[in-house]
Amino acid sequence: MSLLLSIQNIGKSYRAYKSESRRFASWFGLPVKPSKEHWVLRHMSFEVHSGEALGIIGQNGAGKSTLLKMIAGTLKPTEGKVQINGRIAAILELGMGFNPELTGRQNAIHALGIMSFNAEEVHKIIPKVEEFSEIGKYFDEPVRTYSSGMHIRVAFAVATAYRPEILIVDEALSVGDTYFQHKSFSRIREFQEQGTTLLIVSHDRSAIQSLCNRAIFLEGGIVIKDGNPEEVFDFYNAIIAEKENSTVEVKQLESGKAQTSSGTGEAKVEEIGLYNSKGDAVEVIGVGDQVELRVTVKVYQEIETLVLGYGIKDRLGQVMYGTNTWHTEQIIDHPQAGDRYMFKIAFPANFGIGGYSVQTALVDRDTHLTANYEWIDLSLVFNVININKIHFAGCLWNEPTILIEELDK
Repeated sequence: MSLLLSIQNIGKSYRAYKSESRRFASWFGLPVKPSKEHWVLRHMSFEVHSGEALGIIGQNGAGKSTLLKMIAGTLKPTEGKVQINGRIAAILELGMGFNPELTGRQNAIHALGIMSFNAEEVHKIIPKVEEFSEIGKYFDEPVRTYSSGMHIRVAFAVATAYRPEILIVDEALSVGDTYFQHKSFSRIREFQEQGTTLLIVSHDRSAIQSLCNRAIFLEGGIVIKDGNPEEVFDFYNAIIAEKENSTVEVKQLESGKAQTSSGTGEAKVEEIGLYNSKGDAVEVIGVGDQVELRVTVKVYQEIETLVLGYGIKDRLGQVMYGTNTWHTEQIIDHPQAGDRYMFKIAFPANFGIGGYSVQTALVDRDTHLTANYEWIDLSLVFNVININKIHFAGCLWNEPTILIEELDK
């Protein structure tokens, strides 16, 4: 695979000076020391090759949008080098570069010109932009009259009018309506199949894991993890849940996958298993089988409340189903050190064929953000096969009843 993007030790700082004359002098390379300096990104290096799809995740303020702007060329790095080999199309901040007094058509023509399309090419592209955006008569209305969803429709249609070598997408797509999100992701997938390299920033785990084959986690302006999207997201969630005195541990499993666990340790899972209707422990089950997930928990320190949460994820790490005992109103109040509990969770395995994993969380309420006693990804792995159901596609077994009526001619 050819190298399309090379980030070489880049950094971005914002500087304050005691006077405007000092700031002016700094523009000409004079050795003027700033009174304040804040580094948003520092010492960042990575490469992206053709056909890769890179998801960029991190908390607010981690430097994700700043990084994309430097790659797109709308922001200059303070240090380091960004090397790009190919045409870039970027969808960054909502409405970025649009003049609110111009119409959608006029803004599209202007944007395409900036993207180095000549007048003849622009003339051919505009009808495609108008058709894909689907905003009707508003395409010839001032952009100031647009909703946020209409903004992103036009911006996305312009950026993807022709397939770029590199497509950069910030959080903007989360603004659009569900229909247009599906339409946009469908176009992104088409581009990927044709060889486009994707860089996307999103907090949407399912979007990252369905589109990307690699992810990086930014924290404090540096890359702290780079790898498989599922493993990077697991690590990210563990860091988010991390509290004072808690730990984050990454363990390599025999399967080669990385198991991420975190928590403060007041309660822990002792044992977990999946059992069939006969009570036998199983690792392979049939589509639609009635099964029971058993989770044994031990309390090591008195706590106010204990809640078990679990999620069942497919091989890409997308959650098929998840809930917790807060929502089922089965909260354990004031468990004491030494107390042990077995949670028995019965359900029909109405999943598609494939491999699945179970994620467990021991917390104090409906979220792991207030108290995270223990969070484990890949607590259990099992496989689903089709033994006695009709052939079907997808991740869900939803047994149909199909009636066919012959109608009068």
